[in-house]
Amino acid sequence: MDLTINGEARSVIAPMNVSELLGDLGLDGRKVAIERNLEIVPRSTYENVALTDGDKLEIVHFIGGGLPEGAGNAPTDDVFEVAGATFNSRLIVGTGKYKDFEETARAIEASGAEMVTVAVRRVNVSDPTQPMLVDYVDPKKYVYLPNTAGCFNADEAVRTLRLAREAGGWDLVKLEVLGDQKTLYPNMIETLAAAEILLKEEFKVMVYCSDDPILAKTLEDMGCHAIMPLAAPIGSGLGVQNPVGIRLIVEQSEVPVIVDAGVGTASDAAIAMELGCDGILMNTAIAEAKDPIKMARAMKLAVEAGRLAYQAGRMAKKKYADPSSPLAGLI
Repeated sequence: MDLTINGEARSVIAPMNVSELLGDLGLDGRKVAIERNLEIVPRSTYENVALTDGDKLEIVHFIGGGLPEGAGNAPTDDVFEVAGATFNSRLIVGTGKYKDFEETARAIEASGAEMVTVAVRRVNVSDPTQPMLVDYVDPKKYVYLPNTAGCFNADEAVRTLRLAREAGGWDLVKLEVLGDQKTLYPNMIETLAAAEILLKEEFKVMVYCSDDPILAKTLEDMGCHAIMPLAAPIGSGLGVQNPVGIRLIVEQSEVPVIVDAGVGTASDAAIAMELGCDGILMNTAIAEAKDPIKMARAMKLAVEAGRLAYQAGRMAKKKYADPSSPLAGLI
């Protein structure tokens, strides 16, 4: 019979069930999630689901998940909490764009991050032995945050995260629904629609959004667990373009506000944290630096410095000079 597997035509011997197909492909059923004709196939039913001619299957990576040891009980006073999990680091980093998985792992370690974003992607059925992210970034050490990068409507985003939950048991996820290829700005109409579905299905949703305080409040009122306004277009490195909007979102929010996208260098990260943001998510700023490991370290320090500056409370801005030394007793 003829099947379509991850977009490619493939002929197999009939009859065959899902478990037998995985064996034929050389895949471990414990490490993948499967969708058959747009419906999730629960792992417990693989041996009972018979394939039929014309079936369309998507097989995606099992890429880990779960909380690292100590998450939920961080030892420092100034901790970052989202959806019931507690972290020391306020920096979340992505895992894309690095030259290889080894560099990815070194940069993440240098950043001090405890949470990393991961994309759900098709298994390479032609070579299932290819290395996977979990071989380098231990899901027992880091929280894996599945995202919907590359999704342009609510249906795609919801479908992706359902597969992610089947693959790794996640319920803490990052939702992003993009509007177009040029700007990668969020499509807020589709984002709201996807968030409503995911929240009803008991996902814990961290949501990439525009820097509009009204829409941010709408997402919070719906039940989203973190609001993630962009600083600037994804991968642009332009830094915080609308500090007033970000500050208003911070002031009104009772859930964490995490700047997501557009940070370019350490000073950008410090500025975002000085506005009172609870954290920052970045990928390109580190991965495309000339020395990603040094930049990861710089970002770690910038986030910490910006947070301390926010807590300290900056001096008031003045129109004229104000001498530091007293004039009384001047010779």
